[in-house]
Amino acid sequence: MLLLTFISSISSVAAVSSLAGVNIAGFDFGADITGTANLTNVNPPLTTLGGSDGAGQMTHFFKQDGLNVFRLPVSWQFLINSNILLGGRAGNGAMSPSMTMPTPPTTGTAQRPPKGNFVNALDAKNVVKYDQLVQACLSTGAKCIIDIHNYARFNNELIGQGGPTNAQFADLWAQIATVYKAEPNIIFGLMNEPHNIPDMSIWADTVQAAVTAIRQAGATTQMVLLPGNNFTSAQTFVSNGSAGNLSRVHNLDGSNTSLIFDVHKYLDSDNSGTHTECTSNHIADTFMPLAMFLKANNRMAFLTETGGGNTASCLTDFCNTLTFINANPDTYLGYVGWAAGGFSPSTYNLTMTPIGSSGNFTDQPIVAQCLVGTRNGRGIASFKKRSISR
Repeated sequence: MLLLTFISSISSVAAVSSLAGVNIAGFDFGADITGTANLTNVNPPLTTLGGSDGAGQMTHFFKQDGLNVFRLPVSWQFLINSNILLGGRAGNGAMSPSMTMPTPPTTGTAQRPPKGNFVNALDAKNVVKYDQLVQACLSTGAKCIIDIHNYARFNNELIGQGGPTNAQFADLWAQIATVYKAEPNIIFGLMNEPHNIPDMSIWADTVQAAVTAIRQAGATTQMVLLPGNNFTSAQTFVSNGSAGNLSRVHNLDGSNTSLIFDVHKYLDSDNSGTHTECTSNHIADTFMPLAMFLKANNRMAFLTETGGGNTASCLTDFCNTLTFINANPDTYLGYVGWAAGGFSPSTYNLTMTPIGSSGNFTDQPIVAQCLVGTRNGRGIASFKKRSISR
């Protein structure tokens, strides 16, 4: 039986979640909730590619702030450099002559299989561009989440349910896993924010196909993040059947080791992450009930998108939320704030992009006080510990 325990004090948090960090956005720009991607809007967060200094940001967050995970969103279309999927119902299965397999990024990654093994081969130029961000992340020593930012869709067609087949989705992940199977700090984020999924049992089969492809490619130990319905909302993850259906996804040996539930939650009035003001910390209606489910079922969740504006309401509510996550490391692996990278440090509503330049960055208040402050005791949250225990 679970007993809820509330402890309020002004002392430092006694325990913290194992992972905390920031989304480094830019390769996902142009992608929308229909799974459509305008590739001309991609804005790589790399100075070498004419963008913002995502590499410098990650170095700052890691060295100065002690953050240790970065999520790197990218669209499926960008990785194959095409808005058309070949094979299955989306095309005739012919290989595009321009789709050649790139050279493996760096020492420690495996050779890729011949391109003929894959219908929708990763595009040489674009994968090397994205890999620059991945390597910049890995070079810090942090965990790095490869996030396919397509909302369970490709051009408004639902994966496994009338759109791209499970085999096409598995094909994508087999290629990615083949490249990064030797990198223990890579985390595979299967899909950003699925929504309006009519059949969660079928979606679980789609997720299983990707997990199986990753494990069969040789990435047998890295974490894989399992996303649910309703934009993988933490608030409805159990009630909408996501948790139950995804609980049957397993590794090749039948275990669920390193298979982590992927959840998101924003604190504004409609959970959209578009408003600067927060209206609740959602501990009582979201994070506590989910933690109870996780503890009862011996599972873990990872809050890979969350955030708020640099406003008084969010500095209170968001800090409270992260304090709760930090106080329950046996159920929550951690959190990743949205977002830095290609976002403006001054005009984006939920900006976590540091001000300044590499070597002289200053954190946004929401980063300093909440993302970082709740881990080192310098946050302004009214609750410094609020935990769930048996």
